[in-house]
Amino acid sequence: MDDAPALVACSHGTRDLAGRRVVDDLRSAVAAARPGLRIVEAYLDVQQPELSDALSDVGAAVVVPVLLSSGYHVHVDIAAAIAAAGLEVRMTAALGPDPALVDVLGERLGAAVDSWDDPVVLAAAGSSDRRAVADVERTASALTARLGRPVVAAYASAGEPRVDVAVTRLRSEGRRVAIATYLLAPGFFHDQLRNAGADFVTAPLLPHPAITRLVLRRYDQALRAG
Repeated sequence: MDDAPALVACSHGTRDLAGRRVVDDLRSAVAAARPGLRIVEAYLDVQQPELSDALSDVGAAVVVPVLLSSGYHVHVDIAAAIAAAGLEVRMTAALGPDPALVDVLGERLGAAVDSWDDPVVLAAAGSSDRRAVADVERTASALTARLGRPVVAAYASAGEPRVDVAVTRLRSEGRRVAIATYLLAPGFFHDQLRNAGADFVTAPLLPHPAITRLVLRRYDQALRAG
């Protein structure tokens, strides 16, 4: 696959060492699943290399946003870097929303509790971009259908309702509350979720082989689209 465009895995970036490790492991898993495909790391904030630097000498490439929704980072930050890089670089959709992520969320909930009939709070990082919020709400609706019980979308920052507010409201109704973590990696936001007052908080989505496959599926979709 020496002539295939490189896969640029563009993550948000984090100062959390555990979060960095799981994202590094995701890139390694993608490389192992597709031998010969060049995998390039890039970040939007905090970590290096920044996406624009990563694209400066990569040649033909497909940027896969390793993000759970398509908001400002996808439509503005990544799009601008790609526009500056030239015609040989294209971009895929973000990882979410996608049925594969709903499956992972359901699996994480099943690992946390054997049976659960009470509401679930789908806890995302949050965004001021309505497009990202809509993506999270679509995931909450899909998870509701999968679980057969209510799922409320809530946010750790930059969105309403906040996770702790949603948990408190549900508890005031005499309900137990489980938080389904809609974050890829551990770090600041997941630490917040553990202190939100829920009965259970699931682990982040990474690591998981379904997400490795999803990254490659996004890449392949972009190649087919031309």
